[in-house]
Amino acid sequence: MKNEKVLWFSEIRKVDVAKVGGKNASLGEMYSLLTQKGINIPNGFATTAEAYRYFISYNKIDTKLEKLFKNLDLKKLENVQKAGRLARKWISSGKFPEDLEKEIIIAYKKLEKEYGKNTDVAVRSSATAEDLPDASFAGQHESYLNVSGEKQLLKSVKSCFSSLFTDRAISYRREKGFKQLEVYLSVCIQKMVRSDLASSGIMFTIDTETGFDKSVVINSIWGVGELIVKGRITPDRFFVFKNTLTDGYKSIISKSLGRKNRKLIYSPKGGLKEVAVPKKDHSIMSITDEEVITLAKWGCAIENHYGNAQDIEWAKDGKTGKLFIVQSRPETVHSNESGHFYTEYMIDSPQDPALYGVAIGNKIGTGKVRVILDPKDMKDFKEGEVLITKMTDPDWNSIMTIAGAVITDEGGKTCHSAIISRELGIPCIVGSKKATKMFKTGDIITVDCTQGLDGRIFRGKIPYTSKRYNLDKIPDLKTDICLNIGAPDIAFKYSYLPVDGVGLAREEFIIANKIMVHPLVLSYFDKVKSKLSKEEKKKIEEITFGYTDKKKFFVDKLAEGVAQIGAAFYPKKVIVRFSDFKTNEYRNLIGGRLFEGEEQNPMMGFRGASRYIDPEFQKAFKLECEAIKKAREEFGLNNICVMVPFCRTLEEGKQSRDLIKKFGLTDKKMPVYVMCEIPANVILANEFLDIFDGFSIGSNDLTQLTLGLDRDNGGLSYIGDERDEAVMKLIDQAITACKKRKKYCGICGQAPSDYPEFAEFIMKKGVSSISLNPDSVIKTIIRLSSLKKTKKFLW
Repeated sequence: MKNEKVLWFSEIRKVDVAKVGGKNASLGEMYSLLTQKGINIPNGFATTAEAYRYFISYNKIDTKLEKLFKNLDLKKLENVQKAGRLARKWISSGKFPEDLEKEIIIAYKKLEKEYGKNTDVAVRSSATAEDLPDASFAGQHESYLNVSGEKQLLKSVKSCFSSLFTDRAISYRREKGFKQLEVYLSVCIQKMVRSDLASSGIMFTIDTETGFDKSVVINSIWGVGELIVKGRITPDRFFVFKNTLTDGYKSIISKSLGRKNRKLIYSPKGGLKEVAVPKKDHSIMSITDEEVITLAKWGCAIENHYGNAQDIEWAKDGKTGKLFIVQSRPETVHSNESGHFYTEYMIDSPQDPALYGVAIGNKIGTGKVRVILDPKDMKDFKEGEVLITKMTDPDWNSIMTIAGAVITDEGGKTCHSAIISRELGIPCIVGSKKATKMFKTGDIITVDCTQGLDGRIFRGKIPYTSKRYNLDKIPDLKTDICLNIGAPDIAFKYSYLPVDGVGLAREEFIIANKIMVHPLVLSYFDKVKSKLSKEEKKKIEEITFGYTDKKKFFVDKLAEGVAQIGAAFYPKKVIVRFSDFKTNEYRNLIGGRLFEGEEQNPMMGFRGASRYIDPEFQKAFKLECEAIKKAREEFGLNNICVMVPFCRTLEEGKQSRDLIKKFGLTDKKMPVYVMCEIPANVILANEFLDIFDGFSIGSNDLTQLTLGLDRDNGGLSYIGDERDEAVMKLIDQAITACKKRKKYCGICGQAPSDYPEFAEFIMKKGVSSISLNPDSVIKTIIRLSSLKKTKKFLW
C-alpha cells in the first residue's frame, strides 16, 4: 500500500486491524467484498494508526505519556482521572503535521466529489484493540456526527485521538489486560446516512440474552441511533428466525412497538440535537416488515462472511429511502463461551422480591449497595459493591468493571448498562423505575437475573445454589424427553436443554401475560366498548397500542409467542395446546366479566373442547387457529402442531376437528392430538384415536377425575396421587391403545418429575415421550439413566 497514513475503505481488509483498528478493518472488508452482494455501505476513508503515532511523536507527547503511565496504579480511580485529564489536554493542544493535514484534506475533497461540497461525514474512533471477539471497546472512544467542512473535520479527528485516553477507555484497557500505550487510534471518516430523516438502530445476529444463535434481533428508533444506547427511549424490537428466513419465509417471529417519543436530528451548526417525535409516529413501527427482512438477510450474510455472530449498526436514509450498514463488530459475550454447558440456579428462600426490573444475563449477585446519582461521587465506589443509579453512559465504565452487580431506574435491554454488564458478565437489572429511592448506600441486597426477563431484587443476602452441567455428558434415553413450557421469553434460554422437543406448550401464559384482554372483548371491541369501565378501556388502548384492528392484535401476539417456542426447538416437534382457561381464569382477563359467568367448580366446568364448539365462543377459537396458521405458514414453523384439551365426548372431538379445519388449519401433515385426561378418553380410547392422531396424557386431571377430586381443594390433596392403582391402570390402557394403533402417546403431567417409580413405569410400558418442566429435565434424565442401568424397575 502506497499511503500508510490515509487509506480508503477499498484499500482496507479485515486483516488490517493493526493499521486501522477493528472498526475500520471491518468497514473496509465489507465495503470491498459485500457491497457487490447487494449490502449498502457508505464510502469513506481512515487515518491509520501510523498517522496517530506520527501526530503524537511530532508533538513530543509520546515521551510525556510514557512518564505519566510508568508504574501508575490504575486500580485507583483518582489516578485514572488524573492521567486521562493530562493525556487529553496534551493531545488537544497538539498540531497536525503539515503533510498529514494535507493528506486528510485531499481525501475529504475526493469524498466531496462523490457526495457533494461540504459533504456531511461521521468521524469515529477505531482503536487497534477494538471490535475484537473478546473486547469490543464499544463506546469507550468518541464519535462525532454530522461533521462538515475541512476545519470541523480536522478538529473532530484530533478529538478522536484524545479520546484514546478517556477515563472509561483507560479503565477498560486495564480490565481487558491491554497495555495503555500499545493501543493506537485510527479514525473513520464515513459519509453520513440521513437517518435523522428516517430511522436507525442496532442488529445482533444472536440473541444477546441467551446466546440463542438462530435468531437475528433488530432494534429500531426514529432518527440517529445514539439514543438507543442512552436507554432513555424503548426501541421497536424484532426477532427474525434465521432457519426459515433462508427458506424464503417472512419469519419475523416477534415484534414489539417501542416508546419512541424523542429522536436525534441534524443541528444546523453541525452535530445533533434532540427533538420530540411527532405524535403520529409514536404508534407506528420505525421500519417496515420488508426492511426488517432485508436487514436480517444482510445480518446473516455478514455473519456468514466473518464466521461468527455480529453486532451491527444500520441506518435508513430519509432522502433516498435506502438502508445502509454503517458498522459491524464481533458479538463479544457469547462468542467466547467454550463448551456446551448449562447452569441451573435456585433461590433457597420463600422471601418475596422488594422490586422488579428487566434482567440482563442469567446470574445472581449479592453485595452492599452504593447509590450514586452524581458521576462526581464515583470516586467513592468500592470493588464488589452493587451500583444503583438512574442510568449509566460510557463514563461509568471505570466503576462498572469492578461492580458486583448493576441496577438502574431507567433503560432497556439495549441501553449502555445492559451492553456493558453483559460483556463484563455481571448481574444487571435495568428499568427498575425506583431502585434509587427504595435502597440506600450500605444496604445488603441480592440481584437475581435467572428468571428470564423478570429481574428480581431481594433485601438481604438470599441463599441460593447453582449447578453446572456439561450437556455433552448427559446420557441418552430410548424414551423421548420433552419440555413443558408456557412463557415464550424463556424458550431461547431452555433451547439448550437435551430435549427432543416440546410436549406441552401452553397458550395460557401468552394470553394472560402478553395479551391480557378477553378474546371476545377484542372480537367485539366496538360493540362492547361502551360497557367497559374507563380504566378497562385505558388498559386495552395501552396494551393494543398501534392496533386499530383489535382481533389482529390477539392473532399477532399469540402467533409470536407460539413462534418463539417453535423457533427455539426447531425442527423438533412442538405441541401447542389450545387454551384451557377455566371460567374464573377467563373472567380475570380484562373485560372477562362481560362474557364469563361464575361457576361453583370451574375445574369441572366450561373449559376445553366444550368452549371451542360453543357458538358464542367460536370467534375466540378462530383467533387461536389463525395464530397457529400464521406461525406455521407465514413464519415457516411447520414443526408446530396442536392439541385439544379436556375433550369429554366423541362428538366434541369431531366438532373440534371440523372447526380446526374450517378455521384454516388444513395441512394434513400437521398432527392434531387430544389430551387424555378424562376417564372417558381411556374407556373410548380407540374411538378417540379414530378422530385424533394421538394422546398426551394429562396425569393431573386424569387423577382428580378418576378419584373424584377437585385438585384445587387443598384438604383432599393427599388423595390425589398419580401412583394410585386405578390411575396407573388407566394410563397403562391409554399407552397400550396408542401402541396398538401406532399412534403417538406422550405424558405431560407433573408425576414423572416427582416420582421416579412412575417415570420407570411409563417408560417400561412404552410411552412415546415424557414431557417435563425445565427444572426437572436434567435431574430426571440422570436419574432414569441410572435406574435403567441398575434395572431397578418397581413395576
